[in-house]
Amino acid sequence: MKDSRILSTFQELPHAAGARPLTEMPEHVRARVQVFDTCQVGVVLRAVLFVQAVVAVAALFTATSFVTWGASLAIYTGAALPAVLAWLLAICALKRQLGRLASHWQWAVGVSLGALAGLYGCALVVWLGVLTQQLWLASAAAGALVAAVLVAGLVWRAKARMPAGTTARLAELQARIRPHFLFNTLNSAIALVREEPAKAESLLEDLSELFRHALADPKEAVPLWQELELAEHYLAIEQVRFGDRLQVEWAIDEAASKARLPPLILQPLVENAVKHGVEPSPTGATVRISTQRRGGVVVIKVTNTVPAGSGKRGNGLALDNVRQRLTLLHDVQGRFQSALVNGVFQVRLEIPV
Repeated sequence: MKDSRILSTFQELPHAAGARPLTEMPEHVRARVQVFDTCQVGVVLRAVLFVQAVVAVAALFTATSFVTWGASLAIYTGAALPAVLAWLLAICALKRQLGRLASHWQWAVGVSLGALAGLYGCALVVWLGVLTQQLWLASAAAGALVAAVLVAGLVWRAKARMPAGTTARLAELQARIRPHFLFNTLNSAIALVREEPAKAESLLEDLSELFRHALADPKEAVPLWQELELAEHYLAIEQVRFGDRLQVEWAIDEAASKARLPPLILQPLVENAVKHGVEPSPTGATVRISTQRRGGVVVIKVTNTVPAGSGKRGNGLALDNVRQRLTLLHDVQGRFQSALVNGVFQVRLEIPV
């Protein structure tokens, strides 16, 4: 099947996304761990740009001309940039330890580290002889204030994950329990009980796996190999229903199997492929799932052939959900694209290893 790269045309598809099993930690601890996620490139970039914007505005208060503003900006940047990077590095290194603390202690540690980072930045410019006044108290206060704002931003970002995860889980439950899917599966099992009991048993086991994953407590991220196993269970059920009309191709790179992605993010993509590729076509369609590791990035593709003249479009809820959850977990390091090219619809995800 043609496995084209996504270059331009984008099309939204429907369906449900979900949340998935897992948890060794209680929910409240898991929520805390998510707060101090400063190890991501996107978080670091936004923090640096925010602090740089604050510095640029602060330099205006002492500027009498563009030249003096540039000079003040250079001095303040020399103090602020190393300080904010030191704070981000410290928070990243202490992420697990901070995640075990109560909320007020997290704030206290974050703000205290900000004050220390401010003192570090001031010490740098004093040591270089750029600053004649030793503004220790002001630097510590500024560092603490900026750190408080950054911690607040991280907390808001963590809270933004929770509605997405909850919505995804509810949508997945609705998809798994929607009547026609459940009835079709049970009817297929009933039809197989007498003639092919082993096949009927296998079908019910696949259905049981889908329910187990849909009803289990969700985690923030799961390994790719678990997502592929769940997709295989779903496709096995649909294979009984559609028979030869559903052709499945797998191209799995074992080196990519440990990549982390949001739970049940692959499931709605596979469902879309069946719903919009196989169901409307009297001759069926081919669904292809491929994974490939390219350096520090894993590329996941779900493609399906589309019947000629099919103009049916969905409401895009599933793809929007997948896109948002991928962004919440991997920020700018995660990429999501979809397109219909030459009768083949493809969804492409890129996630860091």
